[in-house]
Amino acid sequence: MRLAVWSGPRNLSTAMMYAFGHREDFTAVDEPFYAAYLAKTGLIHPMGDQIISSQPTDPDQVIAGLLAPTAKPHVYHKHMSQHMIDGIPREFIEECTNVFLIRHPARVVASFSAKYDNVTLDSIGFVQQHELCNQLMAKGIAPVVIDSADIRRAPEAGLRAMCDAVGLEFDPSMLHWPAGPHPDDGVWAAHWYGAVHQSTGFAGAEGPLPDVPEALQPLVDGAMPHYEEMQKMALSFT
Repeated sequence: MRLAVWSGPRNLSTAMMYAFGHREDFTAVDEPFYAAYLAKTGLIHPMGDQIISSQPTDPDQVIAGLLAPTAKPHVYHKHMSQHMIDGIPREFIEECTNVFLIRHPARVVASFSAKYDNVTLDSIGFVQQHELCNQLMAKGIAPVVIDSADIRRAPEAGLRAMCDAVGLEFDPSMLHWPAGPHPDDGVWAAHWYGAVHQSTGFAGAEGPLPDVPEALQPLVDGAMPHYEEMQKMALSFT
């Protein structure tokens, strides 16, 4: 199985990659389009030069790698939806089993803006994530959507529901992983993955929504319709 999991930034995506990467039957690929995204947009990101040097910048080469045979039965693709810009083909997703990991926009904006200065609606991925979901639905493929808040509130129940939805057996090893860097980490892990490197499992349930600075509230407002539409499709497991 090629399990393509689509999220935006600051959305439990690395912990989810560690959970699946800890299974004996999975390998993982971390944000395979990151270098292509930076090369095409010219955006300045932390460690940008190292990222571009570490991965192919040709989207077709990236896709060929994603669809190539793997040494283990299954592979987990950790994707950032915002990387799917014009010029990066999207048809390949129809050859994968796709899961959409969503998170309330206020939490994403508050967390991402603490690490990155130039936050825009495009850079938080909600629009692109919804477009990808609609692409599959147009092909008659029912999307699998899961809210990261539900995973944090009930990790085992959430992972069991997700595995069941994609036709995998649940593996208890997904609930814990060793502290420190993961062998499948992208080169950018040194900047972004500090908290998850200190973890050995999923953090507990989230508290109240954070206060978002007034200047960033339009980003939350712009993302909310996309989040709300996808949240209607989210797995229910409690």
